[in-house]
Amino acid sequence: MGGKKRLSLKQMERMQAKRDEERRKREKKAAGSREKKAPGIIPPDPKNEKIVGELKKMPVLTPYTVASRFNIRISAAKDFLEQLEENGVIQLVSGNHNIKIYKAA
Repeated sequence: MGGKKRLSLKQMERMQAKRDEERRKREKKAAGSREKKAPGIIPPDPKNEKIVGELKKMPVLTPYTVASRFNIRISAAKDFLEQLEENGVIQLVSGNHNIKIYKAA
């Protein structure tokens, strides 16, 4: 007995025009977006002077900042920071089992 009311022709035209415009916007947005690149697994060389120089410019070194700076994974950044600490380039300021904070030596 009930049911959905039938739409008029004008209403159907408006809905179709709106749907077409949304589809065009989506296609335009998809065409304009760049392809995401996965972060690298291999950390940079800890003996490279250029990389060490960049790290010394940074006031605080955390795994997240290093990972975003060099486009590597956070786990690789943690290993990289540990290697730099062993080499004496940076020193541990504070940290717990979740995060460690370093500064340039």
